[in-house]
Amino acid sequence: MLLVNKPFLPGKLEYSKLIESIWDNFWLTNQGPLVKELESKLKSHLGVQNVHYVSNGTLALNLAIKALDLKGEIITTPFSFVATTTSVIWENCNPVYVDILPDTLCINPNKIEAAITEETSAILATHVYGIPCDVEKIEQIAKKHNLKVIYDAAHAFGVQYKGKSILSYGDISTISFHATKVFHTVEGGGIVNNLGPEIDDKIKLLRNFGFEGEDYQLVGINAKNSEFHAAMGLANLNYIESNLEKRKYLFRKYNEILGNAIERPAIRNEVKYNYPYYPIIFKSENELLRIKSELEYREIQSRRYFTPSLNELPYVTYKKCPLSESYSKRVLCLPFYADLKEEDALKIGSIVKELLQ
Repeated sequence: MLLVNKPFLPGKLEYSKLIESIWDNFWLTNQGPLVKELESKLKSHLGVQNVHYVSNGTLALNLAIKALDLKGEIITTPFSFVATTTSVIWENCNPVYVDILPDTLCINPNKIEAAITEETSAILATHVYGIPCDVEKIEQIAKKHNLKVIYDAAHAFGVQYKGKSILSYGDISTISFHATKVFHTVEGGGIVNNLGPEIDDKIKLLRNFGFEGEDYQLVGINAKNSEFHAAMGLANLNYIESNLEKRKYLFRKYNEILGNAIERPAIRNEVKYNYPYYPIIFKSENELLRIKSELEYREIQSRRYFTPSLNELPYVTYKKCPLSESYSKRVLCLPFYADLKEEDALKIGSIVKELLQ
């Protein structure tokens, strides 16, 4: 069976060497030395002001909303992983959906202003498949209406726009370090704050029950991560550049074999991309289901990512988003990871192309 995703793992000895210190100092969690080292190295690698390491990308979103003290309505995208919406609801805010662009599949900034009301406190947009939103237009709208901006950058580790980390745009960006991501710590997430020390301090308190020492300052939660997870991150960070090069190569091989036979999301020239997934867009859901079934018959996994359109979830107020509803039925991700063999990528691409014809 060819897997749709395969987590990268460093050598066992390399990981074991990193965790030897845990047995020496018995510091397993609570912002230990490996967590602090990982935060420092990620900050340097990504070229951002800070990285707050937390237990997963969903809690990163929750903490971002809490740190900005958001209330009322949050304008967001219907085309994203479900955590983008559930984090809004979990924090007692109301998601207000704006449809997407047909090329990048990111939120359509030209439709945002029409959705703003007196109850709107923020915009929460997703860099879909690591493809940047129109950050400049979103920033203009946010400034005009005095709104906060959070970017769900779960897929966007290492992505740059116009020579600058995509994580440095907006007020806060959140990242996922889940096992399926380009860079992972098995489970984990990160928060990049661009608003300065006051919000930094608040995020640190929020992830640690709201207290420091014996000083209880606010209502927090346990969103810390362990030394074992940090060790995995430190080991994997040594391979990130070579893995990105492998992904870039395989991405281009898929492009070469599929050519114009299938539609793909657009990546602008100003973007330094990280190649996290290989999504393709079919003409209809029936076509997608047919080819997905044929791939399964050949023992090739694929994934519908994302479906359903989040505005169609049973626990939200429905607002029509025709493009998101359409694309959510027609996007399929093919097997894609750094260790995927070139011959397998070519085989998969050839099968898809043949089935399309």
